[in-house]
Amino acid sequence: MMAHSRHLALPLFSLRFVHIWRRNLLVWRKLALPSMLGNLADPMLYMLGFGYGLGRMLPSMSGTTYIAFLAAGTVCSSIMMSASFEAMYSGFSRMHVQKTWDAIMNAPVTLDDVLFGEAMWTASKSLLSGVAVLIVATALGLTDSWLALWTLPIMFVTGLAFASLGLIMTALSPSYDFFMYYFTLFITPTMLLSDVFFPADQLPPLLQDAGAFLPLSHAVALVRPLMHHTVPGNIALHVGVLALYAGAGFYIALVLTRRRLLR
Repeated sequence: MMAHSRHLALPLFSLRFVHIWRRNLLVWRKLALPSMLGNLADPMLYMLGFGYGLGRMLPSMSGTTYIAFLAAGTVCSSIMMSASFEAMYSGFSRMHVQKTWDAIMNAPVTLDDVLFGEAMWTASKSLLSGVAVLIVATALGLTDSWLALWTLPIMFVTGLAFASLGLIMTALSPSYDFFMYYFTLFITPTMLLSDVFFPADQLPPLLQDAGAFLPLSHAVALVRPLMHHTVPGNIALHVGVLALYAGAGFYIALVLTRRRLLR
């Protein structure tokens, strides 16, 4: 009973999480270039391939060119993919394969600090992916609005939301193969229902309602107007949903990780 209540305890944060964040940064720096190129490859292929390919058949989309419409969705989807891969594949390696988390907790660092450091690092890394895509979109003339700078905090919160969801999968996963279920059953439908490739209002009502609950749709609803020199509507709602996913997801991930590692 005491162990059960310990697992459900609210997170206790301290600045020690910075050391976990810095440790991951130092490791990533050794492979920074191939890592960034890998994170950029898929979103750039989607944006350029679909943008210019379908863009020739779709002269406009929601009042702008199709490639400009797609660019905003690509920024957000790149954050989702980067955060998901880092939280799951890299996080699982550090937790289960390399036992890095166990080693760190031999120092005066708690599991709460370790997991929070992982979440913050994942959000930071995904922010870099989003910024890289945004820079390319700007270079291609797909956005010229200073309002696009406000996408930076939105990118970070979006990364934190998907980092938390990814850490839930990491806590549950027996092996790397388990993550394919998450990508197939959640990530792929999320991309299709969240206004990334086409306006969600073209979908059947039931699918529109489902998409409205997904974190990526709220990120796109904020980022796309800002990239097109427009202030988004319902800012508090969209930010609140992303923050809820980040906070609730992190707590669930922490409870599950405590049960797995603190037996």
